[in-house]
Amino acid sequence: MRIKDTIEKVPGGLMVVPLLLGATLNTIDQMHIPFVMKVLKFLGAPQTEDGFYEFLRIGGFSQELFKDSALVLIALFLFCVGSQMNLKVGGLALKKGFLLTSSKYLTGLAVGIAFGFFFDPWHGLFGLSALAIIAGMTNSNSGMYAALTGQYGNRSDVGGLSILAINDGPFLTLLSLGILGTALPMIAFIAVLLPLGIGMILGNLDPKMREFLKPGEVITIPFFAFALGAGMNLANFLNPEVLAGGLILAILTFVLTGGMGVLVFKVFKEKSYIAPIAEASTAGNAAATPAAVAAAASVAVASGAMTTAEFQAIENIVPIATAQISISTITTSLLCPLGVILMDKYQRRKGIDGTKELIESKPKKSKASLKETVESS
Repeated sequence: MRIKDTIEKVPGGLMVVPLLLGATLNTIDQMHIPFVMKVLKFLGAPQTEDGFYEFLRIGGFSQELFKDSALVLIALFLFCVGSQMNLKVGGLALKKGFLLTSSKYLTGLAVGIAFGFFFDPWHGLFGLSALAIIAGMTNSNSGMYAALTGQYGNRSDVGGLSILAINDGPFLTLLSLGILGTALPMIAFIAVLLPLGIGMILGNLDPKMREFLKPGEVITIPFFAFALGAGMNLANFLNPEVLAGGLILAILTFVLTGGMGVLVFKVFKEKSYIAPIAEASTAGNAAATPAAVAAAASVAVASGAMTTAEFQAIENIVPIATAQISISTITTSLLCPLGVILMDKYQRRKGIDGTKELIESKPKKSKASLKETVESS
């Protein structure tokens, strides 16, 4: 059976498919079907606080892995992601990575601020929140970026991924919420980002540790995705408002972050615009960001830096934001490859080959041409 190959045919499949499966099972669980509950009761399953029997709440390792593991697995994921952040980056790759990361982040932040100004920042137009917008627009699909720049871009485009990796996970989103005035004390940042920081230190100190932790970037995704889905109701995806919000988020991400990236590349005299289009996506793992933000908010509540009402507002939008980001992931995974192909065709008509390093250099004059110049003068 080609289970993995089938899953990967879906854009962001390793994240989206387990998440939808978990949401489906949780939806069935929440229906409290009498026959299912009788079977669970017969088997000796414990009752929930509301007096029901649910197959995702049978205790033991099963519940710990499939229902309650999201945060610990996301922490492990961030640890492994941090280990792959290489601090030794070439000059041109460093430049491109910085331009792409800063343009994408600042664009997402600007849209999030504008949204919060004109609409309700927690549940505004089409159910979108500033959290969903910033998390969706500032996180790009690194795997797809690597694939697209590897085929249509050049070596420095691919190398820029080392800087782009900074936008994997909740770091930039947490930073944005702080800028927007959400009360998150320093300990909340440390509590959420410490695994990423330790992973980064280990990965840069020892290449073998980086190699050892690399599989964790991928292998943890379907597990925490399922656990996230197990806390959601499938109705979140079927809600027309949520679906519309996810599609709008995808269009904003592709058009605005891609367009701003192209503009910045143009300002800094880059000839090929493959990389800005390739990164104009929403990462599949961005769906985990709302849960990570909620974890940081829980620390803020415990320290007294955030009120319970503010925390509940964040907690209530996590399922909706997760669903909208997942929809944006699928949509941008279709838009970005199409956009890169069209950009490549446009550039080639202009005589630009995006696979070559396009560095302007002054042609050196030969001895003969120098002699001619002297004689003519």
